[in-house]
Amino acid sequence: MRTVQMTLDDDLVELTDKIVEKLHTTRSAFTRAALRDAINSFNVTRLEQKHRKGYEVHPVGKTEFSVWENEQDWGDV
Repeated sequence: MRTVQMTLDDDLVELTDKIVEKLHTTRSAFTRAALRDAINSFNVTRLEQKHRKGYEVHPVGKTEFSVWENEQDWGDV
């Protein structure tokens, strides 16, 4: 693990300190989790954009999913 120096707004530090006290954790642990969440969110957004662009380039055909219609099972509705 590396030590990284960061500059944060005073209000952000105050809010973080209140939260970590309630969670019984540390600023570092809280920040690591927040950064992991932000990175995961970023990656999901990038994949969604890639997926959307793929369908813009190659739109769904009218019969593309019709082969699955007989496989649908809605249970006892």
